[in-house]
Amino acid sequence: MTLTKRDLVVRISEETGLIQLQVLEVVQKTLDYIAESLARRDKVELRNFGVFEIKIRKARVGRNPKRPKKNVPIPARAVVKFKAGKLLRAAVIKLPTKPAKPAKLVKPAKGAVPATPPV
Repeated sequence: MTLTKRDLVVRISEETGLIQLQVLEVVQKTLDYIAESLARRDKVELRNFGVFEIKIRKARVGRNPKRPKKNVPIPARAVVKFKAGKLLRAAVIKLPTKPAKPAKLVKPAKGAVPATPPV
């Protein structure tokens, strides 16, 4: 499952009683300020959540799998790195290492009457 900005707005609105439009403005401003700071190469530190910072990846030579003998130059570039904070790391460490298997769907036998849901 994916948590979207819309999901955040709805959940915060329901929990706080604020109008969704107000919550959306606050969430969007927060994201805008984070993006602005990163664009200035500032580090963004959110205590117990994590740290966002800009790192410069060095230029390197890559290979095209379809033409492995031909080198492909990859230029240096700036990337956003995220390091999880103490509380987030602790919450994630508790997760199981193997994803849960979805329940198997059982096909009804030929001629079987489907069960009716209780009323």
